[in-house]
Amino acid sequence: MRTLTNLNDPIFIPKDNYTPLDRFFLRLLADERNLPFAYLTLNISLTLLPVGILLFMPFITGWVWWSLVVVYYYFCHIRYKGPFGLMLHCVSHRPLFKKEYNWLNHYLPWVVAPFFGQSPETYFSHHIGMHHSENNLEDDKSSTMFYQRDSLRSFLKYLANFLFLGIFELVDYFKQKKRRSLMRRAITGEAVFFILCIGLWFVRWQAVVVVFIIPFLVTRIIQMIGNWTQHAFLDAADPGNPFKNSVTCINTKYNKKCWNDGYHASHHFRPAMHWTEHPTFFLKNLDKYSVNQAIVFENIEFLGIFSLLMRKRYDKLATYFVNVNNAFSSDDEVIALLKERTQRIPLPVSA
Repeated sequence: MRTLTNLNDPIFIPKDNYTPLDRFFLRLLADERNLPFAYLTLNISLTLLPVGILLFMPFITGWVWWSLVVVYYYFCHIRYKGPFGLMLHCVSHRPLFKKEYNWLNHYLPWVVAPFFGQSPETYFSHHIGMHHSENNLEDDKSSTMFYQRDSLRSFLKYLANFLFLGIFELVDYFKQKKRRSLMRRAITGEAVFFILCIGLWFVRWQAVVVVFIIPFLVTRIIQMIGNWTQHAFLDAADPGNPFKNSVTCINTKYNKKCWNDGYHASHHFRPAMHWTEHPTFFLKNLDKYSVNQAIVFENIEFLGIFSLLMRKRYDKLATYFVNVNNAFSSDDEVIALLKERTQRIPLPVSA
């Protein structure tokens, strides 16, 4: 176990001086704290997008084309995938641009997201319209409740279900809930993405595979690993309690790179909380984390937790576990709790 000392995850610190470009962006942004998002969007627009477009150009062939593939994959999968994906997450909860510039809010999901394998609108529809509405409970089609969450076999079933049935289950969910607007958005975004792929297939099918299809598969696999891990430890007696159904990761490089995404319990407790506010909220509410025996890890990210969980290395997980307010007396007690929280929660019996 670890003792909580201090936090080094990012919080908002106003600038002393603003550049002309800062001031230009601030006129457009709904929240000054999202200035880093404007620069990330600009950097992606000047690097990833042009390279992706060049891969479709017929005059680029041979070693030059393959060199651009390497460059594209560096930008898409190494440099920008995490920061972009979690920026899209943040702006799905809190629009990036002011109401008078609302048309700019379509740029990320409709123009940039497809280059990362994200079909327009489906992320928003799934995450905001269903996942947060249902909070990983029975009606959440991406719920982890009904799986053994330290089992690779169970995860592969979970992943296969999402890859092959996810969009159909999402549409059916909105139909049952009579949320027609979100249903149309999900269908439209998914359809436009694949119509685009089909159309561009006749231009250069190899580029379609590189720019859209492979990133699409990689993104959806990563999203499911993330959701599985974020909701791997559930209290069967109180599965709707955010402090008992979501993991918190503190003091990680991941939080600096991906906008404090490790603070998942506070995110479910207050979904619209700005990403810079989570560390402060965590410190102010340590009693809530302690009383609820919240799962808090330090210096390990979701992929690391997932890897240890699939190997059932509870002993190693316990070394990253933060003993908030000294709620636990030993590693054995922590390990017992972690094992209990990964047990499959059966479907409720119908009356």
